[in-house]
Amino acid sequence: MDTSPALLLLLTLGFCCPGIYGQSLQIKVRSPKDITQLQVGQKLELECHTDKNHGASWIRQDRSGTLHFIVFINPMARATFEGSQRTSHRFEASKDNTIYRLAVKSFTPQDEGSYFCVMNFNQMLHFSPGLHAFLPVTTIVAPSTPGLTTQRGITEDPDLTTPDPEGRMQENLNFFCHIFIWVPLAGALLLLLIALVITIVLCQQTRRRRCRCKRPANGKPPTKPRTAN
Repeated sequence: MDTSPALLLLLTLGFCCPGIYGQSLQIKVRSPKDITQLQVGQKLELECHTDKNHGASWIRQDRSGTLHFIVFINPMARATFEGSQRTSHRFEASKDNTIYRLAVKSFTPQDEGSYFCVMNFNQMLHFSPGLHAFLPVTTIVAPSTPGLTTQRGITEDPDLTTPDPEGRMQENLNFFCHIFIWVPLAGALLLLLIALVITIVLCQQTRRRRCRCKRPANGKPPTKPRTAN
């Protein structure tokens, strides 16, 4: 699944990086206890607990650090999935008061990654801690004697084989921050320059009109000379 345009729109609405305005928003996420022992075809249910009713989005970051938009749940519990779809054959979304839930119907390797709950509050994006959902890594052990079948072991910490997704996400956010800080500033300076040029042109036109209507020094209109009879 490629990066969705809806995710880019979501990041655009953030405008600035976390921590600029200083107003906190509490976001807590919960996952099942067996999230480190996921199996193919298992249903994965995640919860996002907040203290504001402003709507929330769920996004996924894969092993390479790419962000994927999943769903946006508005304050009226209406879900919008990727491609502006109301339903999804892979995910389910719901809302209960200020709890936003996401369910992966049948977990597959395509669904592996770190899941984040994101809220746009006070012109600032708030990201929850990441919930790491990966299938157990299987290792092949060489048989000690001929004729034995291959044995498989399950590692308990699949995150050791993954790159640092949170660091990559922070770099992406910093990039968007620079764009949305400097672009509006440059636009404002351009508008001020245009306003200054217009003001100068209007002043010059006003002065020219005044110069065309000069009056005599005594303030009286000139008299016509009398003709001899």
